[in-house]
Amino acid sequence: MAVKPPPDRLYGRQRSHPLRPRQQRLLDVTLPRVRFAGADAAAPASGFGRVPAAVWLEVGFGGGEHSLAQHAAHPDVGLIACEVFENGLCSLLSRLVPEGAEDTAPVPDLLRLWDDDARTLLRLLPDACLDRMFLLFPDPWPKTRHAKRRFVHPETIPLAARVLKPGATWRVASDDPTYQAWVMEVMAAQTLFHPATPVTGRPEGWPPTRYEAKALAAGRQPLYWSFVRR
Repeated sequence: MAVKPPPDRLYGRQRSHPLRPRQQRLLDVTLPRVRFAGADAAAPASGFGRVPAAVWLEVGFGGGEHSLAQHAAHPDVGLIACEVFENGLCSLLSRLVPEGAEDTAPVPDLLRLWDDDARTLLRLLPDACLDRMFLLFPDPWPKTRHAKRRFVHPETIPLAARVLKPGATWRVASDDPTYQAWVMEVMAAQTLFHPATPVTGRPEGWPPTRYEAKALAAGRQPLYWSFVRR
């Protein structure tokens, strides 16, 4: 398929409104305590407070509901959660530490945040290091000229496949018809993942997100895929 390569820059807002003092403090003193360091990317299991049984990656965690639910449900898994939107980062961080203890409250051993482009992290990670990856309700960039900005992209698929172990699962969900069609087109044209038929009901083990709730309330039908690395 003919599509422009993805740009080496991020598009879209990184902040929706001025941050409140509590939010700014979360970014200033709490985020550094749970940030996944680029220096640890060559051996990602070393980037946690203890060695995890497996390493998972979420691309664009939004408000953090899914990341926190997965972390709670799988206490031996190391989860790297990626998000550049500052308000989303603050939403997750605010649930980790109480107000007034941003720099002293204990933080999870096996949850780390990457507050930069997820594609940059994919390039840093070693081969076959991830056991699972999530991309839930990403920005659809619905205009044709913006297709190059979508995370599901012919040039991003090899990046994702390289870091996923054989048999690892990449979960993808979207409520946008344009993006849904795009996922089916892009994934049908590649050979690194087994074909997957989307389902219309959220599968077991997929915690809900606020974006999914908004889609359902607006009458949009989400689709859910589980792509398995060959």
